[in-house]
Amino acid sequence: MNLEAVTPLIRKYGLYALAGAVVLFLVTFLLLRARPAVPVVNPVRGPAVEAVYATGTVEPVRWAKIGPKATSRITAMLVKEGDVVKRGQVLGRLDDREARANVASLAAREEFLRDEEKRFKELFAKRLVSRQQYERAVSDHEQALESLNAARQVLADLSLVAPLDGTVLRQDGQVGEVVTNASVLFWVGEPDKLWVAADVDEEDIPRIQVGQRVLIKADAFPGQALVGEVAEITPKGDPVQKTYRVRVGLPADTPVKIGMTTEVNIVVREERNALLVPVTALVDGHLWVVRGGKARKIKVQTGIIGSQMLQVLSGVTEDDEVIVYPPATLKDGKSVRELAVP
Repeated sequence: MNLEAVTPLIRKYGLYALAGAVVLFLVTFLLLRARPAVPVVNPVRGPAVEAVYATGTVEPVRWAKIGPKATSRITAMLVKEGDVVKRGQVLGRLDDREARANVASLAAREEFLRDEEKRFKELFAKRLVSRQQYERAVSDHEQALESLNAARQVLADLSLVAPLDGTVLRQDGQVGEVVTNASVLFWVGEPDKLWVAADVDEEDIPRIQVGQRVLIKADAFPGQALVGEVAEITPKGDPVQKTYRVRVGLPADTPVKIGMTTEVNIVVREERNALLVPVTALVDGHLWVVRGGKARKIKVQTGIIGSQMLQVLSGVTEDDEVIVYPPATLKDGKSVRELAVP
C-alpha cells in the first residue's frame, strides 16, 4: 500500500478522534460538576448520652486542714507526709513561751481571787461584809477564771493536733519559720476514700440527682474511662460564681490521686439503642439524604444531642444515606454523587 496515500487519512481521522476525546472529556467534566460529591454515612444504632459538664478536683471524703490560729513561729514538726496519725495526736508545735508565762500569771491571780471569794463568803455569812462586797469578790474571781481559760485555750492552740484519724497527706513549713493564721501546715485525711468535688452551673442543678452515673476524664490517664456516681449535692450555692458543689464518689480501685484536676460528665439522660447520626449533618432541624441520586431535605425529630453524635427519633432510617456536611448551596432535588465516609 502506498504510505503517502494512507498518511493523509490517518491525519484526517486522528483529528476527529482527538476532537471526540475532548468533547467526551468536557461532557464528563460538566456532568461531574453538575453532580457534586457529598460525603454520606448510614445512621447507626448505639448509646446516646446527655450529660452535664463540669470540672473538679480529687479530694478525700474525710479530710482536714490544720494550721495556726495566730501568727507564731514553728518550734517542732513531729510528723511527715505519709505518717498515719490518730485523732488528738500532736502534729507540730508553735512558740508557746509567752503563752505559758501568761497562763502561769493568770493562774496565780485566779487562785488568789478564788481564796478571796471564799474568804468574803465566810465574812458575808457572819455579816462582817456587805452583799455588794461579796458579789464583787465573786465577780472578780469569775472574770479571772474566764481570762485563765482563754489563755489556756491560746496555749492549747499552739499545739497543732489531728482532728481525725487518717494519713498526713501533705506537710508544709519548717522549724523556725514564722506562719500566720492563713497558713496551712498539715493536710490529714483518708487517702483510700476519694471523691471529685465539682462546681456545676446553677442552671443545670435541677437535672442532677444523687446516684447518677458520672463519666470522668483525667489528663494523667488519657484514653482511660473512669466512672463515678453523684454522692452529694450541696444545698447552698455560690452566689458569686453561680455554681453548686457536687461531689462524685469514686470506686476504691480508682487510679486518680488527691489533688488531680478532672473533667466530669454527669449523665442526666441515656438511651441504649438510639439511632445516631453525626451532629454536623443537622441543619436547622433538617437532615439531607441521598435518594435516587438526588439530595433530599428531610425534617427530623431529634432526641439526645451529644458533642459528636445526635439521636434521631423520626424522619430517617438505618438504610438512608445521610449527608455529613451539607453544602450551604445544596438544593432539594439536586443531583449528587455519594462519597462514602469510612
